[in-house]
Amino acid sequence: MGRPEASLVTAGKITGCYGVKGWVKVHSYTDPVENISRFGSWQVTRRSVTEAVEFDQWKRHGKGMVAHIAGVDDRDLAESFKGLELLVDAADLPELEEGDYYWRDLQGLQVWGREPGSEAERVLLGEVDYLIETGANDVLVVVATADSIDDRERLIPYLPGDTVGRVSLEDGTLEVDWYLDE
Repeated sequence: MGRPEASLVTAGKITGCYGVKGWVKVHSYTDPVENISRFGSWQVTRRSVTEAVEFDQWKRHGKGMVAHIAGVDDRDLAESFKGLELLVDAADLPELEEGDYYWRDLQGLQVWGREPGSEAERVLLGEVDYLIETGANDVLVVVATADSIDDRERLIPYLPGDTVGRVSLEDGTLEVDWYLDE
């Protein structure tokens, strides 16, 4: 059995087979995509059981990656890994520079905006549910909470220094330059 699930983060997903000798296509969530191959160990969860999986070769293929699963040398067995997320230990993630955050760190933060016509009046818009990668910039999906100003879901561009002001992981808050009528 693998490590406790709380310390695992999703780094990619096996999207299908590649060839007939145990290779799989991997959609990497790392930036750059090759970084997924740098983790020393990976886990997958299958039928509620987390288990180790070992890759002995990685190659860049188009916009993604392909990898060979150690001990898997036929397409049928490789097919059984399709759709599984690749998990890595959060402790193995690289340290980020000041002001950079992993998406998982932003999820669940309370999002505070401003009342229209008031520069000082902060209002709770909700909390970050997840983020969307659009190509131009990432987008915060902010969902209403019991204490938020209304029941609206908001899509707020994640633009530090522009729409996103102060982020405090310690306080669990994220301040945005976003009015209620936007």
